[in-house]
Amino acid sequence: MENVHLAMEEDDLYSGYNDYNPTFDSEELENDVDFQQAVRTSHGRRPPMTAKFPGTAIGTRTLGSSIGSRIPLASSMGRPMTGAVQDGAARPMTAVRAAGYTSSLIRGSTFDPLGQSKGPAPPLEAKNEDTPEEKIKILEKKVNDLIEESCMAQSIGALQLALEKAKEAGRKERALVRQREQSGNADHINLDLTYSVLLNLANQYANNEMYPEALNSYQVIVKNKMFNNAGRLKVNMANIYVKQKNFPKAIKFYRMALDQISNAHKEMRIKIMQNIGVVFVRAIGDRERMKKAFQKLISVPLGIDDEDKYIPATDDTNSNMVTEAIKNDKLHQMERDLKVLAEKFIMTAAKLIAPAIETSFATGFDWCVDMVKSSQYVELANDLEINKAITYLRQKDFNQAVETLKTFEKKDSRVKSAAATNLSFLYFLEKDFDQADRYADLAMNADRYNPAALINKGNTVFVKQDYEKAAEFYKEALRNDSSCTEALYNLGLTYKRLNRPEEALECFLKLHSILRNSAQVMYQLANLYELLEDPQQAIDWLMQLISVTPTDPHALAKLGELHDSEGDKSQAFQYYYESFRYFPSNIDVIEWLGAYFIETQFCEKAIQYFERATLIQPTQVKWQLMVASCYRRSGNYQKAQETYKDIHRKFPENVECLRFLVRLCTDMGLKEVQDYATKLKKVEKMKEIREQRVKSGREGSARGRREGSAGSADASYVDPLGPQVERPKTGAKKRVEDDDFADEELGDDLLPE
Repeated sequence: MENVHLAMEEDDLYSGYNDYNPTFDSEELENDVDFQQAVRTSHGRRPPMTAKFPGTAIGTRTLGSSIGSRIPLASSMGRPMTGAVQDGAARPMTAVRAAGYTSSLIRGSTFDPLGQSKGPAPPLEAKNEDTPEEKIKILEKKVNDLIEESCMAQSIGALQLALEKAKEAGRKERALVRQREQSGNADHINLDLTYSVLLNLANQYANNEMYPEALNSYQVIVKNKMFNNAGRLKVNMANIYVKQKNFPKAIKFYRMALDQISNAHKEMRIKIMQNIGVVFVRAIGDRERMKKAFQKLISVPLGIDDEDKYIPATDDTNSNMVTEAIKNDKLHQMERDLKVLAEKFIMTAAKLIAPAIETSFATGFDWCVDMVKSSQYVELANDLEINKAITYLRQKDFNQAVETLKTFEKKDSRVKSAAATNLSFLYFLEKDFDQADRYADLAMNADRYNPAALINKGNTVFVKQDYEKAAEFYKEALRNDSSCTEALYNLGLTYKRLNRPEEALECFLKLHSILRNSAQVMYQLANLYELLEDPQQAIDWLMQLISVTPTDPHALAKLGELHDSEGDKSQAFQYYYESFRYFPSNIDVIEWLGAYFIETQFCEKAIQYFERATLIQPTQVKWQLMVASCYRRSGNYQKAQETYKDIHRKFPENVECLRFLVRLCTDMGLKEVQDYATKLKKVEKMKEIREQRVKSGREGSARGRREGSAGSADASYVDPLGPQVERPKTGAKKRVEDDDFADEELGDDLLPE
């Protein structure tokens, strides 16, 4: 029972393997008396029923021997033992062995059938990288890494490094192909990797302006039929030909790419046709080809349902609910966006080719209008006509622009309103406010919900100083279009004129939330806070303003003025100096900087500012006197005297200059002092005579008025407080400056960007 173990009591899964029967213990055989006696007696010749010692089929045993040096134990009969040498020949050893035992046991060894005493297993053999499969994998990884490094180098602008990496990737890829062919795996070539290598190499050649090499690389890809959709790369080849100004070749490749792209890719086809039109414009002036390209452009089907589909046409409630549901869904929104994009391309193409396809741009526009009228984009014809009027404006041909826009007076309401809006704006720019008001009314009557028309009407009322009425028109425009920034801006300016700064501030704060980076809005906010006597807030808004436009000299000067009013002279000097650096002709900034240096006892630095003021206002004597005064204060009396003499030659009757000349000559002991003193007395005497004449003239006119009023005392009495009739001022309408309010932009509601 010592060797019996219950499974539930075992802690070690392999316990019990070293426990064996003491009968098989061979370590104490030499001390076993019965065993030694049996070996020496006849018992050793008897075939045992059970082997006393496992490991041999014979009852004898060799101890501590090995092959070739085995010492047999002799029996009492003298019979040679198994394995003994007879007649010089060795008998083969018996090959019968029991599992787990050996015939050459060493003293002290233990029973270890599982080989646990040999220690841990040897490490796994390293992967052999000399096999063809492993070499191919390593090469593929190197090629991919090189392509990635090339793209990263291009992204940071290292174009030469990107090209070198692309070339190295090409060399590695060719070595990879040879390796596959040598290993018999030519059928398993990685086409995607080859395509990536060639495309990246072509792109890097193009980026480095190595156009012939780029075209050769693209040609290798295009001619290989194993690459799918390689025909699209002909667009890249056409772009290179455009850069080389080889326009016929570029058009050819654009057309080849267009032929290989199916109608399913409508957006790409439209872009290619747009490129063809652009190339025609930039080409040698092939008018017929430009016309054909434009005709192809307007014939591209959009596959959009008619808008009438979304108009409820029956009294069926369910149908109307479905119509309302799909009216603003994502599909309809996508259709609208697609239509807007197509119209933008057509309008842009028409504006590009119109001046080139005919002898004059007007004739070209007329041809484009006729083509558009016969296409699915009929509604664009009127917009093209308005574009023609705007082109006249850009050419400063206002009469033709007005005549073109006047042709829309009998058209439908939408076009009529747009044309009248532009006419109103034109007349407003020409300061013909009556005509501007007339066409603003016409635009409003055609479309009362047109915010541009309401803004123009408000502007015409604004210049007549009827601010309350102007505010009403701006408010109505905002009710029709809450995002109309022009109306909100003008409303804020109107409140400023009405001396309602709080309401104006509210308007401009709303506008700032819409136009976050508008410098005009920030300036108005700063100005309003200054009016509200909050200089710190005004400074904060001006700081935001110069963060958007850091080189605005007027904003910098205003910051200097506010800091000066707060007593911070150092900050004021910084901003005034920056303003002077960007705009060195502002006389107020120059005067402040000169006075600052005089106040800080740096008269030498003040001289350069007053000299610049002298260049700007050469007829103003005070700047030249300031220059001379700075020389005098800095101790340079010689230069001061020369400056005063120069001033006296230009302004001989200037008393102040003569006084300083007399003082300087006296201090310096010059003989000229007497001459200047005589001149000073003469000038002062002339000045007194002149003043006396002016004084006597004033007294005479006052005496005449008193006598006249006394002589009329007996006449009929005139009530000085009677009714007064003010004669209207002719031609004295107030001019509105450009920064007073934002006029309606010309044609923004019609022209795409």
